[in-house]
Amino acid sequence: MSRTDLSHLAVTGAEIAVRVTPKASRDRIVAEDGILRIYVTTVPEDGKANAAVQKLLAKAMGVAKSRLTLIRGQTSRDKCFRLE
Repeated sequence: MSRTDLSHLAVTGAEIAVRVTPKASRDRIVAEDGILRIYVTTVPEDGKANAAVQKLLAKAMGVAKSRLTLIRGQTSRDKCFRLE
C-alpha cells in the first residue's frame, strides 16, 4: 500500500485531477511532474477501479472516502475528484 502523504490537498472544495492505471502489480500513488498517477490492482469493470482509486486517494489525503466525489472521468483514465 502506498505511503504517499497528500494531506496538503485536503482542502474542502478542492478538485484533484489524477491519471489512473488499473490492473497494476500493486496499489500506489506516484506524484511526478505535478501529475498524480494512481496505480490500482483492480480491474476496470462495474466501477471497481474507481472505488479502489477513491479509497486509496482518501487514505493518502487523510479524509473519509465518502468526502471524495468523482466529478469527471467515470470511464476514462483521467479522472477528477472533488473533496466535499
